[in-house]
Amino acid sequence: MTAPTITPDQRPRPHSLGQLFWAFTWLALQGFGGVLAVVQRELVERRRWITNDEFIEDWAAAQILPGPNVVNLSIMVGDRYFGLRGALVAVAGMLLLPMLLLLAVATLYAAFASHPMMAGALRGMGAVAAGLVAGMGCKLAASLARHPLGPLPCALITAATFIAMSVLRLPLAWVLPVVGGVACALTWRKLPA
Repeated sequence: MTAPTITPDQRPRPHSLGQLFWAFTWLALQGFGGVLAVVQRELVERRRWITNDEFIEDWAAAQILPGPNVVNLSIMVGDRYFGLRGALVAVAGMLLLPMLLLLAVATLYAAFASHPMMAGALRGMGAVAAGLVAGMGCKLAASLARHPLGPLPCALITAATFIAMSVLRLPLAWVLPVVGGVACALTWRKLPA
């Protein structure tokens, strides 16, 4: 027995601009340092406003657009449900309250920056953020089985990117067009006409 297929019209969606604003505000407040994992969990798993495949496609587009990835994604989701008003409200939700919180934290940091506990707390937060990103990568890796290139070429492209960035310490401005361009060209050739 197969699970019923849910059409885009039947799946959950934000019912108002206020709900959209508070959803993105909550998402932004959770996402300091490791926003990718939080965005996927909130929009795909918890709220189910988009599917995992839509998330991967939208996130890929958000990464190549100028500006912060998650802000670009919020614009896409807001526009999908409420047009221009939704895009503006989603961006306001992403930026307004976190900006006020960041100003308050910056004021506190300026007062206690030289304290050793502050340095330790920042190192600990960095480790947590790295773990969140690694966990999200593992979750998204499952979708590689459906990628036109297949799992092995995708793994080789991932390894090439890791080596170029982490081992050879090449700048992202070089790695992205070279490795990304090769990956796009190979995928384009595999797509059905």
